Amino acid sequence: MAWLSDGALASESSAGNIAVLYPEIGEPYRSIFVAILQGIEDQSRGHVINVPVVDGSALADLTADLHRKGVKAVIALGRAGLNLAAQLKGQWPVVMGCVLSLPEAHLGMGPALSLAPDPALLFARLKVLLPSVRRIWVVYDPRQNDWLIRLAGEAARSLGLELVAREAQDLRAAVRQYREVFQQADPRRDALWLPQDSSTVDEAVVLPMVLEESWGRGLAVFSSSMAHVRRGALFAMYPDNTGMGRQLVRMVQPYLSGEAPVASGMAPLRDLLLAVNTRTAHHLGLDLDARRLHVDMIFPEP
Repeated sequence: MAWLSDGALASESSAGNIAVLYPEIGEPYRSIFVAILQGIEDQSRGHVINVPVVDGSALADLTADLHRKGVKAVIALGRAGLNLAAQLKGQWPVVMGCVLSLPEAHLGMGPALSLAPDPALLFARLKVLLPSVRRIWVVYDPRQNDWLIRLAGEAARSLGLELVAREAQDLRAAVRQYREVFQQADPRRDALWLPQDSSTVDEAVVLPMVLEESWGRGLAVFSSSMAHVRRGALFAMYPDNTGMGRQLVRMVQPYLSGEAPVASGMAPLRDLLLAVNTRTAHHLGLDLDARRLHVDMIFPEP
């Protein structure tokens, strides 16, 4: 079981009203959490108690320390943070973050900020890069991404796009759905979106097949994962980790000010960066300079 490390709490001089529970892990993930914590600190003006979660110590020690330090709300990051927050059993309101989806045991604990990019922002970037696109295809597992596809449908309609969502709950079904997509998609007006979905975007089988087939057909593929751009997807939007920290504080602020809190459930990430594959863009005949987009990461790397 993961608990609070000895000496993890901030000093008594800290005016912290927010406790942040985050996993104490090594690189490369440690840098991600450091950036998120920096965003939390910046947005909350320093009223934060950081609680690295490791093995050891006792839950009673943690709750006593948080009460003594006047904590009003908790931000729980990653699976370790969520698991520890669940042990607090409702003593503080909780906002969760740095997860793709919520395990059933954590449903109802409070609002959660997903690592999934907001589809509205993804689709808006798609329209800038490919104004001719009118239809977006996506294959997804409803057990993982039903909430996200609902948001995506609303976002597509608001942008004058059609979203064609195909369900698949295992690798075999996903491969079959992608084959049907490639049979029906028109590269002149369609694009394929790859969400973060372990059932339908398998890195070893599905991704190579999709990228090879789309390259041959001239079909644009965009993604919710920067790693896919490295391998050939046209573009992706990925987390601005410091911005994620700021968004988490905005979600927790109503608990501190007595306003109506954010509704429980998943919320997509809106603080995002843009990665583009210039080789794929050239293959699709796109002039990136003419689009005047701010690009944060370019592949292949110069």
